[in-house]
Amino acid sequence: MELKTPLYEMHLKYHGKMVPFAGYLLPIQYEEGIIKEHMAVRTRAGLFDVSHMGEIICKGKDALMNLNRLLTNDFTDMEIGQARYSPMCNEHGGTVDDLIVYKKKEEEYFIVVNASNKEKDYQWMLEHKLGEVVFEDISDKITQIALQGPRSQEILMKLTTDIPEKYYHAIFDGKVAGITCMVSRTGYTGEDGFELYLDNAYAETMWETLMEAGREYELIPCGLGARDTLRLEAGMPLYGHEMNDDINPVEIGLGFAVKMQKEDFIGKSHLPNKDSLTRKRVGLRVTGRGIIREQEEVLADGKKAGFTTSGTHCPYLGYPAAMAILDKEYAKAGTKVTVIVRGREVEAEVVTLPFYKKSK
Repeated sequence: MELKTPLYEMHLKYHGKMVPFAGYLLPIQYEEGIIKEHMAVRTRAGLFDVSHMGEIICKGKDALMNLNRLLTNDFTDMEIGQARYSPMCNEHGGTVDDLIVYKKKEEEYFIVVNASNKEKDYQWMLEHKLGEVVFEDISDKITQIALQGPRSQEILMKLTTDIPEKYYHAIFDGKVAGITCMVSRTGYTGEDGFELYLDNAYAETMWETLMEAGREYELIPCGLGARDTLRLEAGMPLYGHEMNDDINPVEIGLGFAVKMQKEDFIGKSHLPNKDSLTRKRVGLRVTGRGIIREQEEVLADGKKAGFTTSGTHCPYLGYPAAMAILDKEYAKAGTKVTVIVRGREVEAEVVTLPFYKKSK
């Protein structure tokens, strides 16, 4: 039986079309529909319930040592209030999950993990912890609301002065409309935006307050459908699609978050360097007719070249696109490929990711 987030009644009030996702009932879309929600985030602002995501506290004298051992990125030089993205690998170099770590204070970190993996991630951390460290899953106590889009800062400024100036930074114990919350300048849409973390008791009040503050900017609620099309346009990988226990982070373009020069971390000895990669994540722009989805075979020169991982029509760009993992020899931009979609051939071309990048 699916769980409900603290904002379930808000979704019903705003006529969300509810579907099961990662163990929760969540809106796939609202009355406006996925395309209008997508365009709102690209041009104005949209509001998302992402309370299904997981939050884990890591604290103790050996917290930093544990993070550096569990995760591929290096957290040694983090400042308080800074966020850092990282994959977490298994012993064979495959990806357990990708997550974001915030430094809350010395010897205490706030970790945000993917909804479908939160129990798995938490158990992995507990099973591999060393020394004086405590991991605590606080997911059930936290509501997470994402305000995304070019007008999001103007909306938030009506309610608070606790706004992080830099991307991938957060203010802990901020006040938004008088409600205590963590304000993070992060998101999963390719736009500027914020994620607010707060006590469940204030979830509905915060949602309604943000909606009212955003009225003059035509802020609308957005569902899982737009969240997926936005992240795909922005070339952002999704666990279970672009990565899994058998796909390592280097071959999908996350080498920037894999610090091979630091001391040993789980999976390090099995990770390739950039020069020894045999396959690579790429973008595919559809040049033929059709929509490409995930797990479809990609051919080049009449031979199997790889497989797709995600695909859809990109509302803002106006064309269908997909991401794929291809053998390195076929991963160069401009390479013509064919994707087998339900037995039919659809022509496409390899392009550099991301498909969409916001203007500065």
